[in-house]
This record gives sequence, structure tokens and C-alpha cells, in this order.
Amino acid sequence: MQLTSILIMCMSILWITGLSPPACIADLVSCRLWAEPQRPGLYMNGDLIIGGIFCVHFYARSEQNTYKKQPLQLQCSGSMSFRELSIARAMEFAIYEINNRTDLLPGIMLGYQIHDSCGAVSMAIKVAFQFANGMEPFFNDTESCSKSAAAAVPALVGESTSTPSISMARMLGLFGIPQVSHYATCACLSDKRQYPAFFRTIPSDHHQAAALANVVKHFGWTWIGAVRSDTDYGNYGMASFLKAAQEEGICVEYSESYYRTQPRSKLERVANVIRRSTARVIVAFLAAGEMRLLLEELARQPPPPLQWIGTEAWIIQSEFLTYNVCAGAIGFGIPRSVMGGFREFLLDLSPEQALKSPLLTEFWESSFSCSLKGKTGSSDGARECDGSEDIRALQNPYTQSQLRESNLVYKATYAIAHAIHGVICNDTQCNKSAKFTPWQILDQLKRVNFTTKNGFQVSFDSNGDPVAVYDLIDWQVNEDGAMDFVTVGHYDSSKPKGQEFSLSRAISWMGGRTVVPRSVCSESCPPGTRKAVQKGKPVCCYDCIPCAEGEISNKTDSLNCVRCPSEFWPNTQRDSCLPKPVEFLSWDDTLSITLTVFSTTGAFIAVCVAAVFYRNRTSPIVRANNSELSFLLLFSLTLCFLCSLTFIGRPSDWSCMLRHTAFGITFVLCISCVLGKTLVVLMAFRATLPGSNAMKWFGPPQQRLSVLAFTLIQVIICVLWLTISPPLPFKNLKQYKERIVLECGLGSAIGFWAVLGYIGFLALLCFILAFLARKLPDNFNEAKFITFSMLIFCAVWVTFIPAYVSSPGKFTVAVEIFAILASSFGLITCIFAPKCFIIMFRPEQNTKKHIMGKVSSKPL
Repeated sequence: MQLTSILIMCMSILWITGLSPPACIADLVSCRLWAEPQRPGLYMNGDLIIGGIFCVHFYARSEQNTYKKQPLQLQCSGSMSFRELSIARAMEFAIYEINNRTDLLPGIMLGYQIHDSCGAVSMAIKVAFQFANGMEPFFNDTESCSKSAAAAVPALVGESTSTPSISMARMLGLFGIPQVSHYATCACLSDKRQYPAFFRTIPSDHHQAAALANVVKHFGWTWIGAVRSDTDYGNYGMASFLKAAQEEGICVEYSESYYRTQPRSKLERVANVIRRSTARVIVAFLAAGEMRLLLEELARQPPPPLQWIGTEAWIIQSEFLTYNVCAGAIGFGIPRSVMGGFREFLLDLSPEQALKSPLLTEFWESSFSCSLKGKTGSSDGARECDGSEDIRALQNPYTQSQLRESNLVYKATYAIAHAIHGVICNDTQCNKSAKFTPWQILDQLKRVNFTTKNGFQVSFDSNGDPVAVYDLIDWQVNEDGAMDFVTVGHYDSSKPKGQEFSLSRAISWMGGRTVVPRSVCSESCPPGTRKAVQKGKPVCCYDCIPCAEGEISNKTDSLNCVRCPSEFWPNTQRDSCLPKPVEFLSWDDTLSITLTVFSTTGAFIAVCVAAVFYRNRTSPIVRANNSELSFLLLFSLTLCFLCSLTFIGRPSDWSCMLRHTAFGITFVLCISCVLGKTLVVLMAFRATLPGSNAMKWFGPPQQRLSVLAFTLIQVIICVLWLTISPPLPFKNLKQYKERIVLECGLGSAIGFWAVLGYIGFLALLCFILAFLARKLPDNFNEAKFITFSMLIFCAVWVTFIPAYVSSPGKFTVAVEIFAILASSFGLITCIFAPKCFIIMFRPEQNTKKHIMGKVSSKPL
């Protein structure tokens, strides 16, 4: 049953590919190939044969299978790629060099079989089976598996593209046959679990995708278009690029794919998407075939100027230089190299040599439009080649190759030769008849490390990949007016992160511009704003929103605004935080100057009144009003006027403690004196009653003691306040958002209101007593004046409380100073102004006779 399954599988493979069964089945069944094996396009016999497969044509002839007859032999069709033929011949050149060396495989003659894959998976698989089994037409049961155990080739070079290489690598990996590709860049091929025998001399697209994203980011393009081949190369490569681009914050407006064999309508749709797009930069992960078709389609109706970003698959293809739509294109290509003697090798071709190879025959006939075989009667009417053709006069990619891809083939061929040398050679000689398996070559390939004649290091990492090194190519117009490839930068993945990419010269951009083109969905948000993503659009499409109050952004394209520290506030542009201006009632403030004038004026008036009273101290009106308390009251009023100055200026520890305590103590001293004078009036008239000795109990000593006692209570309150929680300066950050109010904190609010409350209590008590004494007789009765002064005092301080609480910033201090000055002026005006008026302007009334002769004062 197991044997039957094996045979069925074998027959299925034979039906599809026309190949022989695996060698080990030859012992079980006698069989022959159903179709002719695929003949190589270039070949040479040798002791050991190295395989090669290249995409010289882009199409394979196809037919619709009817399953009623044997399928036709696979054949390539379409025009030949002269560039790919030149690359294939680089393998011939490398083997020619190796065979002429004495230090590498001495005594061994290498041969080669180079096939054309037509870019078709079916052809690539068929050739891969031939490389594994050979091309013998018969297998019979008399031969043993051991005889056919070795592969037809120990290793092979190719294929040129990723999709056929993937198919070949899956099959060849089962047999351990090493495959060294020169141009299959799909990152998927680095997976050694799936492709254990695959190596390459071109970097993986993983690195190219990272390099492309690096370039796009470097030039500030955040809004791009993307188009790719609908193949493993394009799909895997673009997926890697899009991932790298996303990490760099790059947005893709569209990502389109197509393949050259798809209907033309698909290509037209892709071209229309490009024409309608707003992105001015387009990344093309395209193979040469798809790129040619796309450029031809765009040429029909050219889109607005685009900055093309290309991959190594097309950016160094000279055939595309004729498309003006790509002028200024940039992209990464394999570093240019020179292989000494290679150009001469390519040009050393005669008609006789060309006839030995189907590919060279086709090349000769296509290049010179003649027939080497002399078939003048052919349908195309080609003339017979007469030998006058000069290959050196040709101007095509075969003779104008820049040798970038050719060097990769050169390195791949040398890598295989070094691996074979490591298996069958020792220090002095090689064993031509040595038996070895492909696995041994595979093991040696993992360890090869050498430098080629043209100075390139060849080695493979654990994934079978080389170090990623690229040239940045720019399509520039030369002095002749034609476009040419110019190397303008370099990328080396082995360098530290952030230093991989470097520019070496100026870039000529699309349309010959010297300024880097812009391609953004939204213009950059300046400092002072933040980005707000537009609903339903990529993150690169956004609106610029000004930072909120109190917040800044100090760089372009900020995602968020940052709140300034508590003592800072944004400038007008909201791009930096500035220290908030500190506000306090400074000495140079107009309001401060005004209050200072009133304060000093009040103190001066008090001093002047005291001088007038002292000069007239023996006069009846001064003696009748308790001169000692009057002088003490004038002294306290002077202090009250002057203590308001402690509220002006930058608050400090000492000024905050002094202003409140000085204010509280001086005002209590002032009110105590007024209260004492009120009590004197009451006691004086009380003493006139028969049998009263009131003045005995409230004489001058008692008056002094009462003033001292009332003041001492306030001193004790202030000392407790300063001891427990004194008023200290603090920065009020809550009053205003944009500035700091520097003010004196109350410390203990209880202490502050206790000081004010005690002053208010004494003032109220004084007002009540004065009010009761206002109708007492005699002209020198001060009660009515004290009543008015206390009424003004209380009114001022009652209105002070709500004004103090509601006043903003420095005006809080101004209100407090105003209350001090207003109450002080009220006291000095009501109590001393009438007396000074009599002393200075009515001296005739300042007599004892006049005062004692007066009747009782009229009621208020």
C-alpha cells in the first residue's frame, strides 16, 4: 500500500513536469521520461558541473491542458533580456577564472549548465528536478539507489527572482542541494526551517525595506503611495516596508499591487489611483516587468510630478532611463563593482561561438536582425548573418552593464567553488574522484569567508544572508541631456543604529529640482499647537489645535501639550514657559506712592497737632481734655499712620510679622487712649454728683494703668499668634492663572481675627460709652466728638471685612492700608480738629471763663 502511494506521487510529478522519478524509486520500477529534458541555454562539460538558472525571458508559452494528450514541452517566449543574459554569462566568466587558478580547485575542471527559467515557477521546478536527478532518459530496476544517490550538480546559482526561488528552495532543501541566489531578495527566504539549503549574495528585503523607510523619514515624507508586484517579492517586501514605515510614523495613502499577466484593467486601475492621489512620493516595490508596464501606462496620461522611490529590482535598469516620468527617482541598488576582464569576455563572441548556445544564437540574431542559420525564407524575412556584424558597436544592456548584479553572480559562483574546495581538497591537491554529498557542500557554504579578486568580502550569516550594503542611486540628467545613474549615498546595516544611512552628494529631485519635495497629508503643526487626528483618516492627516490655557508645546508636530509648572505661564505663542510675574504692592507703584503720601501726611498732621498742643499745654482747652491722654493718643495715631508703610514692599518674614502686630498693637493703644478719655468724661461728670468720689478711683494712675492693661492684652494675643503660627510670606498661585500674588499669609487665622476682634471690641465699647456721655453738660465735653470718631472707625472696619476678603491680589493690602488710614484720619479729625481750630483761630474761646460759663452742649 505504501509502495502504491509512492508510485502515484511519482507519476503525478512526472505528469506535471515531464521528469524522471526520484533516483531511489529506480530500484522499485523501471521507467523513462515522458518528455525530453530541458536543455541548458549555456553549458560546458567538466569534472564537476555547477547549475545555474536565470530569468533571460519573462514569459513561458502556455496552453490550455485538455488532459487528453501529453502537454507540450515548456518553452520560453517573448523578447530576451540582454541584461539578464549578461548576468548569466558572469557565471561563465567566474568558472573560466576558477579553472585557470592554481590555488582554488587545482586539477579540477568545473563545468556548468545554465538554464532559462522564463520567470515561470513551472520551468524553475522542472530545472530544479533535473539538477537533482540528472537528464538520463531511462531508469531501470537493475540500478541501485546508491548509484544515483548523488545529485546531478553539487550546487547551483540562481534563480533571479523570489517566487521561482522559493519553489526551487522548498524542493532542493529536501535533498540538501545548496542554492545560492544572486537576486532573490524576499525576506521569507531567510527562514532556515523552510529553506535550509538557500543562500544568497544579495541582501534580504528586510534590510532594503528598513533602508527605504529610513530614507523616507530622513527627507520628511509622511504621506506616500505604495505599489508592488503581486508576487512573493513584492508582497513580502512591501509588508516589511509598511511595518518599518509605520514604526517611523509614515502614512500610506494607498497600497496597490498587480502582476504582469493580470488583465489590463487591473493595471489601468492602479495607474488611475496614482494619478488621483495627493501623495507626491511613491515607493515602488516592483520587479522590472511590472515596472515597465506601469510606466508605459502612466506615459499615456502622465500624472502630476512624482518622486519615485525604487528598489534594486528596477532602480538600476538602464532601459527605464528613457521614461521622463521617473526623472529624479532615487532608490537602493547593489554597490557598483568592476570585474577585471569581464567586459572583454562578453565582447569576445563570434558567430561560430554563438551557434553553440541557443541563448547566444538568439542574442546574436536579435541584436543584428539576421539569421545565423541562413534561413532567409523564414517568416520574419531576416537576412543571413554575413560576419560583418560588430558586437563592440552594439549599444544595449549586454554591452553597457554596470556590473552590479553580475558581481553578485560572480560572488555566488566563487562561494560554491570555495565550498567544493573545502570538501574535496586538502592543502596541496584535490581528489577528482572523491565521493561527496550535497549536504557536505551545504555545510562548507555556511563557513565560507573569502575576498574576491575585485575586493569584495563574501560570507553568510546564520540565515544564509550577506551583510546588507547598498548604494543610494539618483537618476540625474548629465551634461548631454540624458539621464544617468549617480550614486549619492550609502547604506550599511552593519553600522550602529541611526548611522546606517549617509549622503555623499546633492540629489536631483523630480523635474530636476534642487529642493526636497514635500509630501505630507497635513502641514506640520508649529510649536504652540498639538496634532488632532482627523476622524476616519490616517494619523498623518490631522488638524493643528492651539494648546489649552496654561499648556505649551515646544517642538513641531507635538502630539500633546505640556502644562507649565505652577510658577510658570506660557508666552503668547505658547511654545515656552516663562516665570509668572510676581505681583505685590511695590514702592514704585502709583497706588503705593499715593498711600505713602497719605500715610506720611497723616503722621505729619499728628506731629503738628502734638506740637500745637504742647505749645498750648497750659491753655484751658488742652488742660480740660486730659492732656496726658491726648499726647499719648497723638503718639499712637502717629504710629498708626506710619505702620501702614509696613504693608508696602515685597513681603518678607519680618515685614509680614511686623505689619500685623504693629497694626494691632498701635490701634489698641489708640483705642485704649480714646476709651480712657471717654471714661474720664464719664467719671468727671459722675464726680459732680453729691457724695461721689469717682475721680478718686479713676485718676491719672488708673488711666495710665487702664491703657497699659488694654494694650498688654493685645500684646499677649500677638505674641501667642507669632509663637504658634506667625504670618509669613507665600506665593498665591490660585488668585490668578497668569501671575503670582506675593502676599503675607495669615498663619493662624484665629490669631488674625482675634487681633481684629479685640480692636473691634474696644472700639464698640468706646462707642457705646461715648454715646451715653454725649448729652452731658459743659463745653469741654469730648463725648460727642469721640462718638463721631468711633462711628467712623467702626464704619470703616465693618466695610473693611468684605472688601478685604473680595479684593484681588495687591488690592487686598491696599484695602487694609486704606482702612488704617481712614480710621486714623477719622480719629484725628473728630477729636483734635475742633480743639486745634479754637486754639489757632478762636483764641478768645480758649479761656477758663468761657469754657466754664457755657451751658450744656446740645444733644446730637
